[in-house]
Amino acid sequence: MKWVFKPAGAVPWPVRNQDAFFPVHNLYCVGRNYKDHAREMGGDPDRGTPFFFQKPADALLAPGESLQYPAGTSDLQHEVELVVALGKSGYNIQEANAENLIFGYGSGVDLTRRDQQSKEYKSGRPWFRGKVFSGSAALSEIVPKMDCPDVKDMEIKLEVNEDLRQRTNCSDLIWSVPEIISFLSQDIPLAAGDLIYTGTPSGVGKLVQGDIVKANLNSLVSLSFKVT
Repeated sequence: MKWVFKPAGAVPWPVRNQDAFFPVHNLYCVGRNYKDHAREMGGDPDRGTPFFFQKPADALLAPGESLQYPAGTSDLQHEVELVVALGKSGYNIQEANAENLIFGYGSGVDLTRRDQQSKEYKSGRPWFRGKVFSGSAALSEIVPKMDCPDVKDMEIKLEVNEDLRQRTNCSDLIWSVPEIISFLSQDIPLAAGDLIYTGTPSGVGKLVQGDIVKANLNSLVSLSFKVT
């Protein structure tokens, strides 16, 4: 096959204790997947149909990088999340088989321009400007599944300037990880290299320049960055 120009490749991401990199493909994000967060955002915490949005892989903020405070907002907010990294492809996956697609897990932070998101929500438009900008998806190293406990035994937490802002056990997800994978795969083929940000608990809050953000997934892995 001949290309008119060289196509962009997958975004390489570090894997804990491995020399090889994880090739990031698509980023999928689950909206309002913890009851307490749904309530704090004025939503319904009951199990309705899950909904999703996407971010491009180019929006990732690598471990050790600083986040440049994005233009077009005065209300930048953090959302800590369990991130699922897929190592196999699949379409119309049954919930019982979803675990087979998982390569590993990471600690992630979905950064949101909340004022922009609110404007888009009120006008009935997609959340693009509120959710998508450079560095808007922070992610730790990926930990292979074999080195992780069961998801129900995982805890995510986030600190800003050593002040605990968010903390929850992943067993509190409204939609479990296998359910999320199965539901997503009914609409679109999932690919090896896809990342799924599984939703944030309550405690989302504002960030300002100079803040130091740290997010943890159990004692397995952490990420930290400074807002500049």
